[in-house]
Amino acid sequence: MITTVLFDFDGTLIDTTDVVISSWQDTFRAITGEEKTREELLGTLGEVVRDSMKRFFPDRDPDECIRIYRSFQGEDYMLRMKFYDGMEETVRRLKREGYKVGIVTSRTKRTAYQAIDNCGLRDCFDYVLSCEDTDIHKPNPEPALLALEKLGSSADETIMIGDSMYDIGCAHNAGITAAAVSWQTAIPDDILYGPEGPEYIIDKAEDIFRIIEECNG
Repeated sequence: MITTVLFDFDGTLIDTTDVVISSWQDTFRAITGEEKTREELLGTLGEVVRDSMKRFFPDRDPDECIRIYRSFQGEDYMLRMKFYDGMEETVRRLKREGYKVGIVTSRTKRTAYQAIDNCGLRDCFDYVLSCEDTDIHKPNPEPALLALEKLGSSADETIMIGDSMYDIGCAHNAGITAAAVSWQTAIPDDILYGPEGPEYIIDKAEDIFRIIEECNG
């Protein structure tokens, strides 16, 4: 029986893609004088920013690169983040119906809470795991397993929802059923629909309840 739902944050609950891509392009212009393609930058979604910095700028201090990246995120940055259609009500309904609801994200806890506070949804999430809570990150299972420990849940009663192979890999490595959202997936089709892909694909937020019913038989 599914009792617990874990969400990724960026690209799954919240539409942050354009603001994230914009920040990356500003960062590349500042450091290298050039831009990357959108496809290259989509590969950062779900990855810890520090790891992305080390990969993109191996000869630079990652802390300085992060400072530059953050400097391009103005006061309106959080206000530009919006829940995907139907996600707010889906989260509220999950909470009303007694499910344990968590977030497993590679962003900082402060910015995750800022976004859910802007929508008045903090009370709907029982636990928020951020990049600061573990030394090892998705697709390693540790973030998901720590979230389960905090929620008092087991892997076989949980579904984890995300938009990247980092999320799907984390779920599968932790023994958790995985679902991918179709509205912002960075997963190539051959993987998305292949044996390493998620058990379910979510086309609209309310599909989550259909999937839970199917899992629960």
